[in-house]
Amino acid sequence: MHYRILADMVVLIHLCFIAFSVLGGFLVLKWKWCVWLHVPAVLWAALIEFRGWLCPLTPIENWLRQAGGAAGYKAGFVEHYIVPIIYPSSLTQKMQITLGLLVLTINLCIYGWVWYRRTRSDR
Repeated sequence: MHYRILADMVVLIHLCFIAFSVLGGFLVLKWKWCVWLHVPAVLWAALIEFRGWLCPLTPIENWLRQAGGAAGYKAGFVEHYIVPIIYPSSLTQKMQITLGLLVLTINLCIYGWVWYRRTRSDR
């Protein structure tokens, strides 16, 4: 039971990291210091997608599930709703590259906006 809860927590952390990687640039608009956390997260997320690597959180989650005696996702909110978002069954290398480009594009737009606002306010 404890392993399942820990595995679910890893999936939630994974989802939060993905959300932060994609949309965390908006936090930079409010808190400038977030850039020091966000840029490495974006680069890591894009690198994992471009290279087709497995995020280190995935083996940790799988180990926890196996240690808890589970073979897979059978029930519960996290398994039913969140896991398919993070681990779609139809994910291909081409889709991963597209996702990596999407993460970079979204964040380049956000940081372009941040830069534009900053240069306009300096005038």
